[in-house]
Amino acid sequence: MSLEVDVAVPERDVEVAFTVETGETLALLGPNGAGKSTVLAAIAGLIARSGTVRLDDMTLADESTGTHLRPHERGIALLAQEARLFPHLTAGDNVAFGPRAHGQSRRDAHTTAVRWLEEVGMTAYADRRPHELSGGQQQRVAIARALATEPRVLLVDEPLSALDVESAPEIRDLLRRVLATRTTVLVTHEVLDAALLADRVAVIDAGRIVDLGDTARVLGRPRSDFGARFAGLNLVRGVAVGEALRMPDGRLLHGLAEVPLTDGSPAAAVVAPSAVSVHLDHPHGSPRNSLAATVVDLEPHAHLVRVRTDVLSADITAAAVAELGLARGNPVVLSVKATEVHLHPA
Repeated sequence: MSLEVDVAVPERDVEVAFTVETGETLALLGPNGAGKSTVLAAIAGLIARSGTVRLDDMTLADESTGTHLRPHERGIALLAQEARLFPHLTAGDNVAFGPRAHGQSRRDAHTTAVRWLEEVGMTAYADRRPHELSGGQQQRVAIARALATEPRVLLVDEPLSALDVESAPEIRDLLRRVLATRTTVLVTHEVLDAALLADRVAVIDAGRIVDLGDTARVLGRPRSDFGARFAGLNLVRGVAVGEALRMPDGRLLHGLAEVPLTDGSPAAAVVAPSAVSVHLDHPHGSPRNSLAATVVDLEPHAHLVRVRTDVLSADITAAAVAELGLARGNPVVLSVKATEVHLHPA
């Protein structure tokens, strides 16, 4: 089943359109306040006037005709950041609640709950109440509860953000398994979630989609500033000049174009910080890309240091930072091989 979304919420300045194919997971990325939660709310039916939402041949919402199915009529389940389990019910009864609300007998709902608790590895905890469960265990039950009603579409809103570092990988693996064949819209701020869980990615900024495509392309060759930051890559905009990008300051950044670029057309270059070297003077051998820059900031980045400059960011070791005597405001020279600079149309 395909989910067609054309959301327009003027009061929140959100206007986006996309389609999620049957069995596909689409990740929505974007900065805080970009409109991601508004999109989920519109799909779920929590916003009355919000454009058009269709699921296969069923119209869930159409502002032009006044159609607006209530949330429980849409066949859509929402898995939120917090588990939000009913505190007075056991894990088993929490999972059985949805099927009971959809008309299953108590016995059938219990059977459904047992099956889904087994699916998420929580059978042994069926009789425990939420306060007796860890955060990761509560999220497992929440996943089972969301899926027990056999929703046609699953909306997932940052399901790992409230979990500790030990629980998150296990829940991510669980989601990867249960979402594999489900039509899903996923909101996340974690690059690993997008990489492992999503088939495609849409980047939303200021209420508009600024990039949309296969996950590998959006994370590897981003076309938006947020997408580049999210993926940890440098993105430089300019115009194409042969096999190079003319940057706004007039300098050339040589690279490789995946598709032919027309001279003078808008283009962008993507460079991994790990491919950028930092020097105090122009290096010997005159590398094709050797750019004078100024250090803007130094940030810890895993076991390395990210050197942010006014041109590109580079990842180098702490020992190299000390050896070069780097500090904010220092002039440096950046070098990067042309084979590490990926050019594409902007």
